[in-house]
Amino acid sequence: MNVSVLSAAPDTELRLSYAGADVSLRGVTKSFGSQAVLHGIDLDIQAGQFVAIVGRSGCGKSTLLRLLAGLDQPSSGTIAIDGQTRGWRDQVRLMFQEPRLLPWQRVAANVEVGLSHAAAGQDRRRLAFEALAQVGLSGREKEWPAVLSGGQKQRVALARALVSHPRILAFDEPLGALDALTRIEMQALIEQVWQDKGFTAIVVTHDVSEAVALADRILLLDAGRVAMDVTVDLPRPRRHGDPAAAAIEGRILDRLLGR
Repeated sequence: MNVSVLSAAPDTELRLSYAGADVSLRGVTKSFGSQAVLHGIDLDIQAGQFVAIVGRSGCGKSTLLRLLAGLDQPSSGTIAIDGQTRGWRDQVRLMFQEPRLLPWQRVAANVEVGLSHAAAGQDRRRLAFEALAQVGLSGREKEWPAVLSGGQKQRVALARALVSHPRILAFDEPLGALDALTRIEMQALIEQVWQDKGFTAIVVTHDVSEAVALADRILLLDAGRVAMDVTVDLPRPRRHGDPAAAAIEGRILDRLLGR
């Protein structure tokens, strides 16, 4: 089901859906000039699944994420969202490592940036306030980004990604710049909103323990190919230091480090 917006008048109810979308890649390659980065990727991701992509720097993780987010096009092969190879870009949102907030706009206005022009003024403000409540920032709507901590800025960035009710939410190292405690808190928040909303989540991370904590499935990329595809069948919420989680992390690190 595609996201639909009905807002002809200010009092019109805005109906939106978070329902996750299926993702299918067939023979996807990506090259930059003569440099091949991805080689014939075949991949299926089920609607509502949480997938983590790990691997060494330069293995193609962020390139693959940009293709899945519709920010770039494959050199060959096809990407389909719910079977559609065109017209799916608006169903995907991407959250970056840096919050990328507009310093001259207040917090609520920064969140509204994530909405399409179809949303009327009153609806835009209401949806922004609702998204901020989902990430624990109620009452901070009128503040300036400069007064927020790094973790709070990332919460605003998450609210901006959530406000349009995407069917696929992609994360490119979203927690890499945070301190350890804030990172754990943000992991829990991302897991919570994913469980609440049901979108398909795809996260790129260098942190294998983070991948195990968050994902249903971990893909290890090596030289532009999927070298491992690991199911993480552990109960949630997952505790850091859990032996079963540590065993999965060890398997992936052994392959990643060639041990």
